[in-house]
Amino acid sequence: MPVVIEKPSQLFSAIAEALRIAVPGLNVGSHQDFDSAGNLAWVLIALEHDAPGRRANDGRIAHLLTVSLQIVLPTSGLAACDLGSELKNLVTDNRWKLPGDQCDVPMSIDGIASTFISGSREYNAWTVSFTQNLYLGPLLLDDPLGTPKFARTWEVSNIDDPDQYQTLEG
Repeated sequence: MPVVIEKPSQLFSAIAEALRIAVPGLNVGSHQDFDSAGNLAWVLIALEHDAPGRRANDGRIAHLLTVSLQIVLPTSGLAACDLGSELKNLVTDNRWKLPGDQCDVPMSIDGIASTFISGSREYNAWTVSFTQNLYLGPLLLDDPLGTPKFARTWEVSNIDDPDQYQTLEG
């Protein structure tokens, strides 16, 4: 049975798993997970923004998420840039094994030099950011019995209310 995306955190988990598989030995987590104890490479994932997007054809609500992958290495900033370039290639056209009807390919992919501060130490870093649409929530085209329904915006007070939809007549 295919995965059903119910919340934005599933995108975080899917990206983390894909990064661990693509770059073995890479530490992946959130900024809170960062551990500066060793000389290890980290990718810190952040879901930074959730903007509205166009509703999916099946009626699901769109969440246009802004995601950043911050590469933190104990070595030079150029090594972080190189890993950032590799991750940028991985991000391109990647749905992270999530269903295509609920997850669009990433857009507006960008990489930029950055700084990461942990405690009193400053690290050279590189951040790859992108936006990705997730479509969450119930299908508004079907009621629980599977009967197709519709609504005209000029006839209902709230297009997001499934109770205001009518049965589609054949």
